[in-house]
Amino acid sequence: MANINWYPGHMHKASKEMRKIVPQVDLIIEILDARIPFSSENPMLADIRGDKPCIKVLSKSDLADPIVTKQWQDYLEQQKGVKTIALTTEQPEKMKGLLDLCHKMVPVKASGDNRIEAMIMGIPNVGKSTLINNLAGKMIAKTGNEPAVTKNQQRIKLDQGVVLLDTPGVLWPKLENPHGGYRLAITGAIKETAVSNDDIAMYAVGYFREVYPQLLMDRYQLESLPEDDIILLEAIGAKRGCLRAGGRVDLDRAAKIVLTEFRDITIGRITLETPEMMEAELIEMTKVRARKEAKLAARKKKRHGSRG
Repeated sequence: MANINWYPGHMHKASKEMRKIVPQVDLIIEILDARIPFSSENPMLADIRGDKPCIKVLSKSDLADPIVTKQWQDYLEQQKGVKTIALTTEQPEKMKGLLDLCHKMVPVKASGDNRIEAMIMGIPNVGKSTLINNLAGKMIAKTGNEPAVTKNQQRIKLDQGVVLLDTPGVLWPKLENPHGGYRLAITGAIKETAVSNDDIAMYAVGYFREVYPQLLMDRYQLESLPEDDIILLEAIGAKRGCLRAGGRVDLDRAAKIVLTEFRDITIGRITLETPEMMEAELIEMTKVRARKEAKLAARKKKRHGSRG
């Protein structure tokens, strides 16, 4: 996948700010994209939060496969101190259930102060600002698809004595899992200027062919699905009239159609990863990390040997 600018300076600053604030809050709320709960998770959080209770909000759940969303909720709630809630912007009344969950997770304070201080965090374009605005009942947080729209921390008083401390939404400096980069790009969390449309669309159609073949065939009126991702994307482009002079398929136009129709659920409700996939990818990442460390150690040994 193309090299992507992950805003490392922003990430380091945000990490320092979060570590400073965590001891002062009662609860952490992390917003995840229900279509990619693993890839949209901030890998620093487990280290930063310690024993603090955490609510993982699966946002945009109306865009995701409901069966897989339930699998993710069951999986995530196996972690100590973690509860989940699946939300959609189409059901703002359900968002109030998040406030009830905050009170259930934070025991009554000895001081008698029932106010709950909660830090809310999430990567760009995951639905954090939309959730804050719905909970507050007014426009407080800016919404947008650009990374780091939220520049500074802000405190937001909500109903039921819950105070939200908003944090800048930034990505981490380096993605070890290449699959995660593709999934973030497919959902639109990464700016399209950073990656090639046809590259991520080919990854997308390859996944759809394996996991949601009928949705793909129905949407694009295909009688069969070619095994080759480029040929499959070309077949979709041909069906949609994405042709250049000489009858060649314009892959970029075909890619934009696929990505747009995934994001607005025209193809259907699709989730791009499952807990089982995540477990397998974590094992593979551990092996890759071990191989890299072994190579580095071998190079160091060779350097020291040549000096001797």
